Parts: sequence; structure tokens; C-alpha cells
Amino acid sequence: MTTPKIAVVFYSTYGTNHQVAQAAADAAREAGAEVRLVRIAETAPEEVVNGQDAWKAQLDKMSDIPVVTAEDMEWADGYFFAAPTRFGVVASQVRAFIDTLGGLWQKGALANKTFTATTSAQNPHGGQEATILSLYTTVMHWGAIIVAPGYADPVKFEDGGNPYGFSTEAGAFGDTGRRSVAYQARRLVEMTAKLAG
Repeated sequence: MTTPKIAVVFYSTYGTNHQVAQAAADAAREAGAEVRLVRIAETAPEEVVNGQDAWKAQLDKMSDIPVVTAEDMEWADGYFFAAPTRFGVVASQVRAFIDTLGGLWQKGALANKTFTATTSAQNPHGGQEATILSLYTTVMHWGAIIVAPGYADPVKFEDGGNPYGFSTEAGAFGDTGRRSVAYQARRLVEMTAKLAG
């Protein structure tokens, strides 16, 4: 069986989605995938980022993680995206990156690849489900195959119960979240292996 190649792609302002992405990458490797952990570039003005100590510190903390490229997207058989919600949709930094992928989409290089997503928001009803669903709408245009966690594992009844993908309150990523993300990453690897196999 072919080793599935998984790109764990994330954007994180204050650290929650960075933690989620690291947990997903670790779980995907343990499940037998070849993994690239890559971050989406910061597009906010430098003076805005530098004006918030926590934002600047998080950006510095991630400086050793490569910025995602179109080549990473073409390389991968499947994608695990982790990004915060902004007003019920994904952060603009993520949309800006997705908007660079037209060339890959046009030649079919994003089709028939698996995709799953996670998110965080300031509160439980801050648009978490809508954010993940908006990403899934986008990747349906690619022809990607959505691998949602559903309720196929008991951890989904412990983690808040979002069947579309793990979601959490910002800064509240704990043990249950790690188990949920690990389950979602393993499911992605399993489904990707079946398709790539």
C-alpha cells in the first residue's frame, strides 16, 4: 500500500491552531503518513502584528515552520486544515492563500484528494461550524473528497460534538481536544490510504 502524503496546513494568530496542527501532524505520522507541517503566511500589516505582543510572540514561535506553497498542495494526497474563525468564516489569511491556488485547480491538481478541517473561535457559538462548512464548500469546487469526523468515534461525544471537524474555544485546547484531533487525523490518513492505494 502506498504511504499517504498529508499536508497539515494551518494559520494561527495566538497559538490554538498551531497546537491543533502539531497534534494532527503527530497523529498522522503515527498512523503511517508522510507529513508536511506548513503554515499559512501572515498577511496582516506588520504594524498591526507588532502592536499586539501575543500576536507577535506567536508569529515568532512559528518562524521555523515553512510557509505553505502550491508545491506542498500538489505534493499531498490529503489535507488537514486548522484555522480560526473570523465572523463565521475562515480567517482572511487562509482565504488569501486559497485564492492563489487557481492554477492548480485549473489543471485538476487539487481534485480527488482528501480534505478535513478544524477551527477555533472565542466562544462556542462564534461561527465554528459555519467556518468549517465554508472551507468544505471551497474544496468541493476543487473536487476534493471531504473526510469529516462525524460521530464515528466516542470522543466526538466528549469534545463538544461538532461532526464537521474538531472545534474549540481559543486557548482551550486540552487532552480531549488532542484525542479528537488525533482521531480526525487518523481517519484522514485511513481514507487517503484507501484512495491513494
